[in-house]
Amino acid sequence: MSDSNTTPLLEVDNITLRFGGVTAINDVSFKVNDGELFSIIGPNGAGKTSIFNTISQVYRPQEGDIRWKGDSIMGIRPDAVARMGIARTFQNIELFAQMTVIDNLLTGRHIRMTNSWLAGSIWLGNAKREEMENRRRVEDIIDFLEIEQWRKHPVALLPYGFQKRVELGRALAMEPELLLLDEPVAGMNLEETEDMARFILDIQRELGIAMILVEHDMGLVMDLADRIMVLDFGQQISEGTPAEVQSDPAVISAYLGSEMAQVSQDTSQ
Repeated sequence: MSDSNTTPLLEVDNITLRFGGVTAINDVSFKVNDGELFSIIGPNGAGKTSIFNTISQVYRPQEGDIRWKGDSIMGIRPDAVARMGIARTFQNIELFAQMTVIDNLLTGRHIRMTNSWLAGSIWLGNAKREEMENRRRVEDIIDFLEIEQWRKHPVALLPYGFQKRVELGRALAMEPELLLLDEPVAGMNLEETEDMARFILDIQRELGIAMILVEHDMGLVMDLADRIMVLDFGQQISEGTPAEVQSDPAVISAYLGSEMAQVSQDTSQ
């Protein structure tokens, strides 16, 4: 994690996002430091995914600013945001079902390719070397996520938990400095959840990639996050360490109070 005196990796400054008469995000601010695992929690409809979409510039907030390494990214195209080093996964798996694991991961390398499609089709010289390097990087990700057995299988044939790994791998293939994880363990059983938690920790500790985690599994969030922000109906109601958030009366009252209290009790034992 970066020193407190350095510029944060990401700064979200008083953003407000409206859709007609509906305010999805209301004056929300937070920072993410280099190498940090920051989590955003809140009930359904709280604005969590909308925040991801504003960071990616799929949505443009009507008020506020979003800065990447000190510079505003407001108005930049989503593909340019990705090239700057911000990648994401999605709530619902968004893979090419009939393509193999390798080919799905290679789609994540597209933004790092420099040769034209024509040069790639001829597959000589620099284009060939670039293709081989991209495939080497994809194979490293396959090893990292322990999906070697599925590497040449169509994604549609993979168990659900492995499909989620492939989606994570595609985001890693983009070489991000910040990874936005949108409910990475949704729909998983306990074993799959534990595997994903291990990979998330490995990404932080071994690869040094900062992450913003949106997740409803409170046990996972409290175990993994360095800091947590809580949203309720688009409003920021709390921010702090897991211990601080768990003991905040506003959080217990607004967001599944009994669940939060139980997590707090379990983690203190």
